[in-house]
Amino acid sequence: MSKYTTGEMAKLCGVTVRTVQYYDTRGILVPSELSEGGRRLYSGDDLRRMKVICFLREIGLSIDTIGKLLAEEHPETVISLLLDQQTEAVRAELEESRDKLDKLETLRRELQSVEVCSVESIGDIAFTMANKNKMKKLYLTILLTGLPVTALQWAGVLLWIFKGMWWIFALWAVVAIPWGILISRYYYRRAAYICPQCHAVFKPSFREMFFAPHTPKTRKLTCTSCGHHGFCVETWGGGEK
Repeated sequence: MSKYTTGEMAKLCGVTVRTVQYYDTRGILVPSELSEGGRRLYSGDDLRRMKVICFLREIGLSIDTIGKLLAEEHPETVISLLLDQQTEAVRAELEESRDKLDKLETLRRELQSVEVCSVESIGDIAFTMANKNKMKKLYLTILLTGLPVTALQWAGVLLWIFKGMWWIFALWAVVAIPWGILISRYYYRRAAYICPQCHAVFKPSFREMFFAPHTPKTRKLTCTSCGHHGFCVETWGGGEK
């Protein structure tokens, strides 16, 4: 019958000698016998047990969990539950890692548009990222309420051209003007802007916001804190959650 020393066990299982010794101290891999000189000697069954322990460690089970599992007379009664728990834990870790990766990529992308990288500029980006979901909800609301208005507009134009039914286009005008005012007010109450000069989050007047030149993420405004006039970054400014 083959006998393995601690070093041989470590080499066969791809771990360190200290790891094999640690498993002995934790009572999950006790050597089958000791040599006359007091050296640990492991059997073939011990080697197979060690490989199982290494595999369970690779999938993330803790030493305590492995010890309880190996101590069970009927491990099949608990292994399924343990694997389900570990699967959920790994999925949570994966989701957290994906979220971190998304933030890193967003930060790197946003920093490319910043002239001078500073702690303040990173803080502005972090604030914007933290409120990204709220802004997405705001955009979605504007889009969904605008779709029927747009559909009515195109229907009015086409029916006027091909059928001479001008009144549908007139109906669109009656609907579009109040919708435009209401949706602009809705946006104004919830949006704010970050000044690139003093990094303050501010709200301009409705008139200035409405008529200001803008891009999808910025608007040319005058900061109410420092007076800087330029393109300011759009972010969440409050209102209903």
